[in-house]
Amino acid sequence: MSDTLRDGTARGGALPDGTVDDGEVARGTLQGAAAYALWGVFPLYFHLLLPAGAVEVVVHRVAWSLLVCLLLVAVLRDTGWVRPLLRAPRSLLTLAVAAVFIAANWGVYVYAVNSGHVVEAALGYFINPIVTVLVGVLLLHERLRRLQWAAVALGLVAVVVLTVDYGRPPWIALALAVTFTVYGLMKNRVGVGLGALASLTSETVLLAPFALACLLWLELAGDGTFGQHAPGHALLLASTGLATAVPLLLFAAAARRVPLTTIGLLQFTTPVLQLLCGVLLLGERVPPSRWLGFGIVWLALLLLTADSLRTAHRRRSRARSEAPALVA
Repeated sequence: MSDTLRDGTARGGALPDGTVDDGEVARGTLQGAAAYALWGVFPLYFHLLLPAGAVEVVVHRVAWSLLVCLLLVAVLRDTGWVRPLLRAPRSLLTLAVAAVFIAANWGVYVYAVNSGHVVEAALGYFINPIVTVLVGVLLLHERLRRLQWAAVALGLVAVVVLTVDYGRPPWIALALAVTFTVYGLMKNRVGVGLGALASLTSETVLLAPFALACLLWLELAGDGTFGQHAPGHALLLASTGLATAVPLLLFAAAARRVPLTTIGLLQFTTPVLQLLCGVLLLGERVPPSRWLGFGIVWLALLLLTADSLRTAHRRRSRARSEAPALVA
């Protein structure tokens, strides 16, 4: 696990000679499934943190995640990334922007759970791949393939349908999708190679002064719940550090062992489980018109998945056909 924590590079289970280690792929698939399953039941977990509000949960999450990360860094003696990062102010600034957006994402998500909008939160993670593709066009000037254009068009239709159904734009879903997309974009532009542990440690260090100040203010104002309820509530708030770190590190381990196409398929586990939590366990009602909007989103995701699988197949075929020429 220590190599995984230090290196976030996806290897896809490939051995040095280019062959695939089936055991490593199977192990990575289980790790990825576990990570996405944990994220998928987050609505139930955050529901247990009531009556803590979204802001209090987020600042506790930052503080306890930092503690967990620092302990892991100390145990693993994984500090080689610190000096290169400190010597790269532009990377630090980019990472700070990423940290702000992931904190905003956490806050919106907890608010959605606490206010009974788990289904809309699940929608946000369903449309996230579509928003990512759209950002690639608008900001990075990427050229889309036909199936990708069709998926984006269907995504926009789904937003219109859901806006009519809700009587307002699905702000929670859009906010979750946009904040997570921008977070990913910033992480890709950091410029300093950071593994999962180093990345989470850096982000929580940057957020910690604000989180600790906010925690102090909440407690002094009497609005904090950490010391106002049974000890079990305080322990649950403290557990947000492990709840943040464990699935992230499982995901990092999976990303090193399985192909990106597999990761792409596994990621839909999370919103599916969130949707089931909202409807079956938390009692949220979903009218037929809203299911229509979800259905359009799922069709768009099928197109994106088909395009991704077809592109991956073409690349593998091209690599196999070029291999003899490279050897010669």
